[in-house]
Amino acid sequence: QVQLAESGGGSVQAGGSLRLSCAASGRTFSSVAMGWFRQAPGKEREFVAAVTWRGGSTDYDDSVKGRFTISRDNAKNTMYLQMNSLKPEDAAVYYCAAGIRYGIYIRNMNEYDYWGQGTQVTVSS
Repeated sequence: QVQLAESGGGSVQAGGSLRLSCAASGRTFSSVAMGWFRQAPGKEREFVAAVTWRGGSTDYDDSVKGRFTISRDNAKNTMYLQMNSLKPEDAAVYYCAAGIRYGIYIRNMNEYDYWGQGTQVTVSS
């Protein structure tokens, strides 16, 4: 089992920045990839960014590329999402997720095994 806990959400004006953290505990060595997803009211949960735990390869949705940066600190078992130049359309509940299966398609939320409770990000215009 892997337990995930997000933090760092909050309210910010458009153009501002936030840094989300996702602390993992439990069988963290089993994680192959970790990702961030978000869900706005009335919308489906969508992929934001992901990182492979060992190699550190990253992937981003086009909507956040160039503004968001995903990173991980293996020693601290923590993943981060630095969000800059935030837009009102970035407002959502952000979830971190961990996948333990090799060959995971990191953009597919259904391939992740563990999820955090989510943290709210609000962006005012």
